[in-house]
Amino acid sequence: MASARTSGLPRWVLVPAAAGALFIVLPLVALASRVQWGSFWSLVTSDSSREALLLSLRTSGTATVLCVVLGVPMALVLARTSFRGQALIRSLVLLPLVLPPVVGGIALLYTFGRQGLLGETIDVLGLQIAFSTTAVVIAQTFVSLPFLVVSLEGTLRTAGQRYEVVASTLGARPTTVLRRVTLPLVLPGLAAGAVLSFARALGEFGATITFAGSLEGVTRTLPLEIYLQRETDPDAAVALSLVLVVVAVLVIGLVRGRSNAL
Repeated sequence: MASARTSGLPRWVLVPAAAGALFIVLPLVALASRVQWGSFWSLVTSDSSREALLLSLRTSGTATVLCVVLGVPMALVLARTSFRGQALIRSLVLLPLVLPPVVGGIALLYTFGRQGLLGETIDVLGLQIAFSTTAVVIAQTFVSLPFLVVSLEGTLRTAGQRYEVVASTLGARPTTVLRRVTLPLVLPGLAAGAVLSFARALGEFGATITFAGSLEGVTRTLPLEIYLQRETDPDAAVALSLVLVVVAVLVIGLVRGRSNAL
């Protein structure tokens, strides 16, 4: 209460704030309360569970790298340039945020599938993307990329361009300015965007199952494994759900702490 008064907030704000916190925390508490702790270890260390977790971590990490490689230039262009149709481009880039993941999966299938827009050309080269591990990475990247772009673009706009202008007037080349000034300046925002992208990729379900299917050891990520276990072994589904929550919290906590230290 005292800290709220000191910061100038009205006391009534605490009520909806507490309600919002409970709205998020209570389902997690309910989930933890349903875990069969006596058999927890055996449930989460089965062969299918381990394969699904490792596949999720591997594909989510790869998708996050792709988000950084593609998203940083996109955010720079949106934040540091002005061109006709920029608002439309920004809307299209952010579209996966509001699209149902299943719709995104269908769009990817008709793009990279065997009879898709690019699928026939890819098939001629002897490659098949749909229903493969590559498809999982593509689906996760598709839904995660906007999170990095939004986070980094906001950071770039907040940081402004005064340091970049000074560096340019001192004779630094654009690439040097980008590498030595811009990126270090927005590193916390980049780290936050990467964390959000990883967390979103880790929990991706709809686009993955539509575009990649559910092949054990190949495309069955942890969310898909949880869904399948929910039908056959609810206790295993609850245990794996808790594992996914813990992994997500640890990743976000560790990287957010690092970005705050920066």
